[in-house]
Amino acid sequence: MIKKVLFSVLLVFVLAAPAIAKVTFILPTGFTQEDFSNLTRDLGLAISYVPLAPAEPLGGVLPGFDIGVEYTGAKIDKDAPYFTKSVTNPDDLPNIIPEFKAHAQVGLPVVPIDLGIVYAKVPTTDIKLVGYELKYAIFKGSVVTPAVAIRGAYTKLSGVEVFDISTRSLDLSISKGFAMLTPYAGVGRVWISGKAKVATAFFPDGFEANSRETKSFVGLKLGLGLINFVAEADFSKVDEYSFRMNLHF
Repeated sequence: MIKKVLFSVLLVFVLAAPAIAKVTFILPTGFTQEDFSNLTRDLGLAISYVPLAPAEPLGGVLPGFDIGVEYTGAKIDKDAPYFTKSVTNPDDLPNIIPEFKAHAQVGLPVVPIDLGIVYAKVPTTDIKLVGYELKYAIFKGSVVTPAVAIRGAYTKLSGVEVFDISTRSLDLSISKGFAMLTPYAGVGRVWISGKAKVATAFFPDGFEANSRETKSFVGLKLGLGLINFVAEADFSKVDEYSFRMNLHF
């Protein structure tokens, strides 16, 4: 029954995605180093790790688990020249890139450490990504005090033939539960690395780009025992809005 519920929610996410033609990334003649730097910055922020979890640890005396499905919409400037030049069918590139994800986290017993993994696919494009996280709760929180955690994460884009992008991030978050609701917020840095797999006439050695961006986020978790819902907004040069439904046990 629970599997059917999760599948139904993911199906709703997929049906709600904008219907667009197949969009493939390319590096055409005339693409510049500045174009590549801007493109990898925006795509790197779009695929950077989205916590979708409060600061408090999942584990206790026994391990804790969160397993669920997610949707993230990354708001890009589709009319920016570095996007219009780098994709086939630029008119079909949406303003919000839809990412459909499967996400699992485990809280270790005794020590306040959570480990996580996420896999995502962007429909009708060649974008896929995988991400990993390690979160340490500096303060686990209590009835009267908030939880505070530091998180390190890594994501890597795959599926695109012409370039690779990866991100590393570090953030500090705080959360405090009130009955079934747990609001949380955080701020961090994202380091983005991009490398072209193909050369151009202007850059026979290919492109490389590295950037560092600040990212903040706010979220709210609704805990209903076995099933939880989380909504989060991430703010940077590319804003992201996410929703998650997961099993907690």
